[in-house]
Amino acid sequence: MPLTEGEPAPDFDLPGSGGARIALAALKGQTVVLYFYPKDDTSGCTLEAQGFNALLPAFAEAGAQVVGMSPDPVRSHDRFCGKYGLAFPLASDETKETLQAYGVWVQKSMYGRTYMGVERTTVLIDRAGRIARIWPKVKVPGHAEEVLAAARTIA
Repeated sequence: MPLTEGEPAPDFDLPGSGGARIALAALKGQTVVLYFYPKDDTSGCTLEAQGFNALLPAFAEAGAQVVGMSPDPVRSHDRFCGKYGLAFPLASDETKETLQAYGVWVQKSMYGRTYMGVERTTVLIDRAGRIARIWPKVKVPGHAEEVLAAARTIA
């Protein structure tokens, strides 16, 4: 069942880049930009990460914490962060439980073949832990700016 705006965001506690644990409960009291992406170090995912990274000071000013999540392992996240200087945490959901809870682990199709993968999605979570906004099937150009504008309205 898809998530809807206004409902509590599904909780998670996952390993993250830099040896950190990333738990939604620990972020309560601040706005959270949780973006789901398919794979570290691929063209679209790199552009998306760089877009959020470039706006980190503005997100911080708006009281928002950016968190990326994919099914890649922590060591892949660490390489990705190091290669592009990413200064926000990336959560690793290798079991795909959180990806499924957020409804972003879906059947996809490419070149006539179907497979399971992450649907690029961003979820804006308010300070009370409720879903304030959902961007499904994200197109990367201009997306980080759009999310920042929305984060400023709920801060």
